[in-house]
Amino acid sequence: MGSDTDRQLEQLSEQLRLANSGLPDSDKAYFCDVRPQRVEPYKGIMETFANWARSQSLWILGFGTGCGAIELRPLMTSRFDMYRYGIQARPTPRQSCVFIIGGYASVKTLKRIVRSYEQMQGPKFVLALGSCTINGGMYWDSYNTINRIDHYIPVDVYIAGCMPRPEALLGGFIRLKQMIREGKCEGMNKYVDDFDWYKANQKQIIHDWNMPDYNW
Repeated sequence: MGSDTDRQLEQLSEQLRLANSGLPDSDKAYFCDVRPQRVEPYKGIMETFANWARSQSLWILGFGTGCGAIELRPLMTSRFDMYRYGIQARPTPRQSCVFIIGGYASVKTLKRIVRSYEQMQGPKFVLALGSCTINGGMYWDSYNTINRIDHYIPVDVYIAGCMPRPEALLGGFIRLKQMIREGKCEGMNKYVDDFDWYKANQKQIIHDWNMPDYNW
């Protein structure tokens, strides 16, 4: 009787084991132990107002892996003045709502891209800046380049070019603002709905995966 009870308790403990239970105590607080959940929009005029407010205050996290990052700097000058559009650069994922990936995405950096995206609070949006980010560009056949970034995190706006001029990047922001106001930027919920698919794709590339699966 006692052995059966112990066996049942062990099975129950295994089923209820938290995703981050294998981490050191000092690291457990950094991760969530549940799957991400969909965030349903407000109804009617409340969602319309919320989307308008979101579109007027875009705080960006720039992830520059190559020459793509060069085009972000002119936006901060008086000639282009991105601040007049409500766009502000922030230093950390926790403070940002727009994730800009500029330049090629490599096997080495993919885990940092995923980690940064998952640390961002919602609602959040992604801009793929440049041909290298979108489809690998001139590195498309490299052993170390990710060709389809949208197979690993959702992308809301693609800005093609090698490299796109600052005007093109501003055009991408204007398009993003329009999509937000229209309620068409559902990348965050798409990531939740297809979470297992995204994780499977990520783990095919990231062989030294040492993060909990549910680390939002």
